[in-house]
Amino acid sequence: MGRAVKMAIGLYLAFAVTLYLYIFQWADTGIPEALKGTSADSATFMNKQQLILSEEYSEIRNFLFFLEAPFDWLFYFLVLVLGLSKRMENSARIVGKISVLRQAIYVFFLSLLSFIAMFPFNYAGHYFSEKYGISTQSFSLWMKDEVIGFWIGLVIMLGIAFVFFYVRSKSPKRWWLYLWMAMIPFTLFFMFVKPTIIDPLYNDFYPLKDKELEAKILAMAEEAGIPADHVFEVNMAEKTNAMNAYVTGIGANSRIVLWDTTLNKLTDEEILFIMAHEMAHYVEKHVYIGVGLYLVLALFGFGLTAKIMNLIIRKWGKLLRIESPNSLSGLLLFLCILSVLTFVSDPISNTVSRYQESRADRYALEMTNNKEAAVKTFQELSKSSLNQVNPPWLVKVFRYGHPTMIERISTAENYEEK
Repeated sequence: MGRAVKMAIGLYLAFAVTLYLYIFQWADTGIPEALKGTSADSATFMNKQQLILSEEYSEIRNFLFFLEAPFDWLFYFLVLVLGLSKRMENSARIVGKISVLRQAIYVFFLSLLSFIAMFPFNYAGHYFSEKYGISTQSFSLWMKDEVIGFWIGLVIMLGIAFVFFYVRSKSPKRWWLYLWMAMIPFTLFFMFVKPTIIDPLYNDFYPLKDKELEAKILAMAEEAGIPADHVFEVNMAEKTNAMNAYVTGIGANSRIVLWDTTLNKLTDEEILFIMAHEMAHYVEKHVYIGVGLYLVLALFGFGLTAKIMNLIIRKWGKLLRIESPNSLSGLLLFLCILSVLTFVSDPISNTVSRYQESRADRYALEMTNNKEAAVKTFQELSKSSLNQVNPPWLVKVFRYGHPTMIERISTAENYEEK
């Protein structure tokens, strides 16, 4: 056990050092020679201070991102090997033979321990965001959101755990398939209620106050064949200086949402370009395609996880202190393997997402015929969030669900109206 713990920690530290060197020393984030001096060159729309801050902040964020996922795996491994999971199992037995209550107690302890373990990463994200002028949120308000997120995550995890243990007990061989089948209605239900129940727990949503602008947006929606009565505004200025707009929900609960920071910093023409971009996701059914891809990847992921779980329990069950496949600690092993597979599959889902986003950019350019507004919008988005316009390749593959800003600005600049 001692050798296993030392090896796991050593591998994580070696990974951290390698990523540090890659992000801070080796990666090339410079502007290609052919694009220097163009509108895609950050030096043409950022001052020297913004250029420095953008590079520093992006490097820190990228480094934290790559450290967090492996730390998650290390956390799961140590909780199993050091016997913490076994102790949580024993503590859950205080309720006797009522399996659902035992599972609930175990999941609560696990969620609380995970929240504590990951808190330094979450706080570091908030700290650096505030330090570089992105976040405007006080610690108390940020902590309030963290606590809300904990309880929402706990409810979701309880649902997953109850189904996980039930199907494993009823079908030891095909439990992963039944778990996936149960996940389908849960995913659709979650996406349906998210805009009206979950999102308002964090922020206030209301119809767009600028009725003249709303009329322009709704006219665009009608032209695109989108049934819409309102565009929603959300008060994000009390939390951030960054800008955003998005489409959320499915069916009757679909919403187009604008952050108030976007409304405060962009012109009407630039906002209309963003709205046209978001409408493209509705027109081309990107939300449904994304859900379909997610479910397909989950099917393969659950099946592969089941095989890996059986192999690990058979070979290293004693080391991990998992006495039987149906023990409560089996859930922890399941989550760990699934986390690894999700991270490995991120390049696939990000590639699909980048393609959809580039399609949405093209749709917005064709609808508005205003490439100047598009270029200015992308430049303002880069400045407000201090994003590198040309991030390292590894960062793009694992982090970016949108094309890089250098790609988006170049595409808009070279767009020819038809």
